[in-house]
Amino acid sequence: MSAYQACPIMARLEKLLLSTDGSEYCEGAVRESIALAKTCGSKLYVISVVETNPELMALAPGLVEKIERETREHLESVKEMASKEGVDCEIIAHIGEEPHEYIVDEARKNRVGMIIMGRHGRTGLKRVMMGSVTAKVIGYTLCRVLVVPKDAKLTYEKILIATDGSMHSDFASQEAIDIAKRCGSTLFVLSVAKKDENLPMAKECVDTVKKAAEKEGIKVETLIRTGVPHEVIVNTAAQEDVGLIVVGSHGRTGISKLLMGSVTERVIGHTKCAVLVWKL
Repeated sequence: MSAYQACPIMARLEKLLLSTDGSEYCEGAVRESIALAKTCGSKLYVISVVETNPELMALAPGLVEKIERETREHLESVKEMASKEGVDCEIIAHIGEEPHEYIVDEARKNRVGMIIMGRHGRTGLKRVMMGSVTAKVIGYTLCRVLVVPKDAKLTYEKILIATDGSMHSDFASQEAIDIAKRCGSTLFVLSVAKKDENLPMAKECVDTVKKAAEKEGIKVETLIRTGVPHEVIVNTAAQEDVGLIVVGSHGRTGISKLLMGSVTERVIGHTKCAVLVWKL
């Protein structure tokens, strides 16, 4: 049984969408999505998209059929795992050229409250960035996205919110406060100044979140650092042994049509813990 009496992420999380390609990089997302669905009493949709292209289908139709069969077997295995935990699970399979489009569309169509994904997939790894499918899903979906690295375990005793005072981080901060209140968490509020002259603004950012959190009776620790933002965020999360980082999808550097803000993307690409990305 979970240590939490209520759903930790949201007060009502009726539907979740897990995206998995069957690779080892999705193991953490599979494990934690089932656990979260069980705790929250959510219905779990599980989607897998066989990424292909017309040239491949023409040259090796047998290979595509083999991958499709393996994908179906993987989905059935996830459904069986979920069923053993008493979780209502529905599986969805697609074949296409742009996996993120199917994932975003299924999230919208089924009105899910959150998408859960691994950090990387079968298309390989990048040292700095996350897998492209994960990045595109976060860039295009309208719902929250929880990214779970392979070996990460989602816990709530310690939560880190990284804030730069932007609108997106303000909303993410409120999300972190809500989770901390439900779970009795310690909230670490971090703001990173790239230069010393930016320290006053960083202090203002953390003080604003601290004030709001303390009104809710939450234990807060504020941290102001200088350096490269994503490096400081990742290192702080490791040093404080937090179980969840909460970030906005974009920061003060603006919004990219295709991908999210570079700091958020790099945090997800490097951290060892789960990251919840708040979306408008």
